[in-house]
Amino acid sequence: MKNNQTLPSELQALRENLTRQHEQELARHAKIKDQENQRLKAALNAMRDGSGEKVRTALTLEAKEDARRFFDQERVKLLQEIAELKSTKKQTDEALSNMIQADKMKAGDLRVEHQQHQEQISKIKWDCEKDIRRLVDEIKGKDRTIFALEKELESTSGYLQKLQLQKDALDEQLFLVKEAECGLGSPKREIPGRAGDGAEHCGSPDMRRNQRRMAELNATIRKLEDRNSLLGDERNELLKRVRESEKQCKPLLDKNKLLSKRNDDLTQTIQKLEEKLKSLMKENLEMCDLSGHFSSLNDLDQAHDDQEIAFLKLQVLEQQSMIDELTRVCFLYVLFICLIFQDREKLLRKKRHKRSSRPIKRHIVVDTFFGYDEESMDSETSSVASFRMDRTPATPEEDLDDSLANEESELRFRQLTREYQALQRAYALLQEQKGGLLDAEIEAKAHEQLQAEVLRYKAKIEDLEKELTLKGQDSKWVEEKQLFLRRNQELLEKVEKLESDCNRLQQELQDSKDQNELLEFRILELEERERRSPPFNHLRMHPFSEGVSALQIYCMKEGVKDVCIPDLIKLLDILGDNGNLRNEEQVAIIQASTVLSLAEKWIQQIEGTEAALHQKMMDLEIEMEMFCKQKGYLEEELDYRKQALDQAYMQIQELEATLYNALQQDKVIKYGEPLDELQRDELRTAVEKLRRQMLRKSREYDCQILQERMELLHQAHQRIRDLEDKTEIQRRQIKDLEEKFLFLFLFFSLAFILWP
Repeated sequence: MKNNQTLPSELQALRENLTRQHEQELARHAKIKDQENQRLKAALNAMRDGSGEKVRTALTLEAKEDARRFFDQERVKLLQEIAELKSTKKQTDEALSNMIQADKMKAGDLRVEHQQHQEQISKIKWDCEKDIRRLVDEIKGKDRTIFALEKELESTSGYLQKLQLQKDALDEQLFLVKEAECGLGSPKREIPGRAGDGAEHCGSPDMRRNQRRMAELNATIRKLEDRNSLLGDERNELLKRVRESEKQCKPLLDKNKLLSKRNDDLTQTIQKLEEKLKSLMKENLEMCDLSGHFSSLNDLDQAHDDQEIAFLKLQVLEQQSMIDELTRVCFLYVLFICLIFQDREKLLRKKRHKRSSRPIKRHIVVDTFFGYDEESMDSETSSVASFRMDRTPATPEEDLDDSLANEESELRFRQLTREYQALQRAYALLQEQKGGLLDAEIEAKAHEQLQAEVLRYKAKIEDLEKELTLKGQDSKWVEEKQLFLRRNQELLEKVEKLESDCNRLQQELQDSKDQNELLEFRILELEERERRSPPFNHLRMHPFSEGVSALQIYCMKEGVKDVCIPDLIKLLDILGDNGNLRNEEQVAIIQASTVLSLAEKWIQQIEGTEAALHQKMMDLEIEMEMFCKQKGYLEEELDYRKQALDQAYMQIQELEATLYNALQQDKVIKYGEPLDELQRDELRTAVEKLRRQMLRKSREYDCQILQERMELLHQAHQRIRDLEDKTEIQRRQIKDLEEKFLFLFLFFSLAFILWP
């Protein structure tokens, strides 16, 4: 930092030294040139006086030699100066690059310091508030001390006045006594003073007692006077200290008043927000109560009955399927046994009637699960079919009965054994799937019991519906509740949409805040560079655009109408190209033209930035107005929904009260099994518990949502206020920069006017 500050001054000093040396060299060469001219003139005069051709030739050669030697010396010096200037330029470029890098680093440091300063400012504010509170407490304590001292002084003054009155009364009594004694004695005797001698009246005991009392009173009076003077001095000193404290605390008290006023405003705002929050919480609770309201006994009974009926229906279906499967298995088992007995009877009948007539062909009728059916002769797996298919039409039956009876019976028995084993495997698999042993009688009894319970519950439901119909309370309020739930869902969707809009606005505010911070740091960097920059920079001059320039407009606004900026810049260019001026004058003119062009560009950038910021603020204000309008519309709609929900809630409460009174009646409704007192109490406690749980959850959820939304709203307002403050600060900084540029412009204009 220190090197960056000293480097421009060193460069300036080096430049001045080089300029001074150059001027000295020019003066020396001019002096040498004058001497040579005088010598040549003298030689010329001598030649005119009659010198010969040799003298002219010698002088010419000598002059040429001197000129050549002088030219060589000057060329060497100029080359040295050029080398020095190149090295100086290189050093200057390096110093400039170092300065630019240091400026960048300094900008980063300034950002960090800015953040630290902000933190320190907040900390100092907090400390100041603590000091103000402490000083106010001390002032209050001193006020109480002064008040106590004043009370003590008043009491002391009253006591002193009382003693003074007693003294005056005693003086009068003493004077009267002395006058009486003088009247009794000689008339020529002088009247003693009020503080008369005690030696003349030593004989009287009353006088001696009075004199002692007077002495005591005088001593007391002197002590009280001394104490009074001390208290007066202390009082004056305390008053001086109080005045000094008041002078010191006056700005703090003014600031405390402002802070108190602001605190009162914030307190009022907080109270309003709390009231609004309470109202919103109340509305939310009512909405949640209506949306999730199952506290009605009718709703609970109906819901419980529906659940129980659905569960019983599922059980009935499962048991029905199980009974069907068991019935089918049992029927197949019985059918298998019947077939075995039929085959045995046939074999016995054939053995008895070996040579009887051919039996009539007939179809076997089977009692299946789906009814009576004739057994198909195409089935190859059936035992009866296999028994019929073993014979050919050409073979007479009486010849085959004896030879094939045993074989047929064995084949038939094997076929039936395989079918029986397959049925056993199917039955075991069914037991594994259902679990436990299956008993058809138990399942049939359970099925009959479930059917009876279903019929009982159906009768109970029909009786409840009849009772509700008789009392005129239908289920229309359920439809209304569904409608209100849909409306509540729509409101929630609108609230989510508003939250998304609020988030978008917060994002835009954050972007604007970032842009403002970047502009602030850019302004700080430019001010720091302007403060540290050397008197002139080797900058090239850029031409202005056609039309009136921003600097010309600003000068016309400020009342400077005689100056034309383009003409002034052209004049500066002409003067800079003028060869009759000195180097310092040309450099100053080039610097002035460069500063004017930079001022023109800077003012244009500032105006563009200000216009963009103004447009951004207008857009933000328009969006805030739209947001406020939408908020008002939503509040009106919420009020309307609240009224409708209140009406629905009243209807639901009336239905609950009616149903509760109906349940409290002494008559027992004759449907199914009536509820006893214990069951009713359990049902009431369960309903109350469920209601409290749902209310508590809805309250917690609504409070959390409202708190989050209020925090977001506060953050948005705070960001808007910060953005407005920063915009105002930037406007003030821009105004200061404009004033600085105007001062520079007027300064250079005055310098050109007064230029010699």
